[in-house]
Amino acid sequence: MLRKVKDLLEMIQFGHTIFALPFALIGAFLARRGIPEVATFGWIILAMVGARTAAMGFNRIADRKFDAANPRTADRAIPTGAVGLGEAWAMVVFFTLLYFVACSQLNSLTLKLSPFALGLTFIYSLTKRFTWLCHVVLGIALAFSPLGGWVAVKGTFAGFPLSLSLGVLFWVAGFDTVYACLDADFDRQAGLYSLPARFGRKKAFRFAVFFHGLAFILFALTGIVAELNIYYYLGIALTAGALFYQHLVVNPQDLSRIQLSFFTMNGLISFTMFVATWLSLVMDS
Repeated sequence: MLRKVKDLLEMIQFGHTIFALPFALIGAFLARRGIPEVATFGWIILAMVGARTAAMGFNRIADRKFDAANPRTADRAIPTGAVGLGEAWAMVVFFTLLYFVACSQLNSLTLKLSPFALGLTFIYSLTKRFTWLCHVVLGIALAFSPLGGWVAVKGTFAGFPLSLSLGVLFWVAGFDTVYACLDADFDRQAGLYSLPARFGRKKAFRFAVFFHGLAFILFALTGIVAELNIYYYLGIALTAGALFYQHLVVNPQDLSRIQLSFFTMNGLISFTMFVATWLSLVMDS
């Protein structure tokens, strides 16, 4: 049983929940102008874990044939048989239910938005079949994280700093474009769509730089709109450094350190922005 749980968690890369979760908490903290109530805080975390796990499980199910044919992903849990298709579907159903239960415990608007937000993450898994803008679709899906955190606390869209969600959109689109460079050749041969497969790695990296430049501007604008203090901007400075470092250690000719770029730096960015937002709000209270 423990081995099966380990295989399931590895299949969905559970640790990568850190990419979206901090931004949901940023939205919640901004709505509350501080730390939300314990119950609200807990239901937001459960909703995010449920949504992200269900979405990743669906992604692995939808892509299982491509994963089996791709040498880079052939050792994933479903292609190797470590996780059965029925087991994967059971996990998706369970965490989908967890997500909806968590949303129902927050407020009516959160529950009304929940099918659309989760559905978009599922649709992303299919967009690689027909558009090279799939990275932007993933960005839009994760951009719901801070909006969801805000609505979970406020129960309304009023006052939400839209620049925060737009920043998440372009941040995600940027790093997903870079990561897709690993499969550019396979995607092209398999008839899948991505920016690297369509335009080549060199131009894809230029798109990623553009996306990350927009993300930085939008994150900085969020500080102005939300009236945050110097602690937030110190976090933004660290974020800018992490964005720059990603493009310094990885380039179209050398993708060997992409794990450092994709996982370490992007995890650092989301965590840094959360801590910076929290400190800014706490020091103003």
